[in-house]
Amino acid sequence: MAEDKSSLRIDSDWKKQAQEEKKRLAEQEEQARKAVAGAGPATGPVGVVGGTGAAVAGAGGAPERAGAGGQRRETPPASIETLVQSLVTQTLFYLGELNTRAGQSVMDLDMAKHHVDTLAMLEEKTKSNLTPEEQHMLDAALYETRMRYISVASRYAQLP
Repeated sequence: MAEDKSSLRIDSDWKKQAQEEKKRLAEQEEQARKAVAGAGPATGPVGVVGGTGAAVAGAGGAPERAGAGGQRRETPPASIETLVQSLVTQTLFYLGELNTRAGQSVMDLDMAKHHVDTLAMLEEKTKSNLTPEEQHMLDAALYETRMRYISVASRYAQLP
């Protein structure tokens, strides 16, 4: 039962972080819309980034990417948090818990394990060099991805 309570705490922590991030992104999008409306037409791309969007200089000179619907959004800063979130997202994708844009799920336990192992390596290499918040986030991410990996892998091990 203790694991269930810690899992709920972790999930509520992530939910709170996601809500705060959503609010922050909404504020940034609103600021970007105001800046674009006041600045007139964009001067053009600064550099092309792979995928569907092109990086352009925003009002503050920070790179932005064209998002869905042609809206521009600022790329997140490089940080431990964004690296951990990226690895967690990739793990969930390969566990089949996130779908592609076409609505298909991908199941690749080897790649999921690789990303969990990468998180573990990151924890080992950054030992005693993270802030308490960063360490908590990394610990929570490792716990959550390991538990989900075990859950999915055990389901497939039981299949005839």
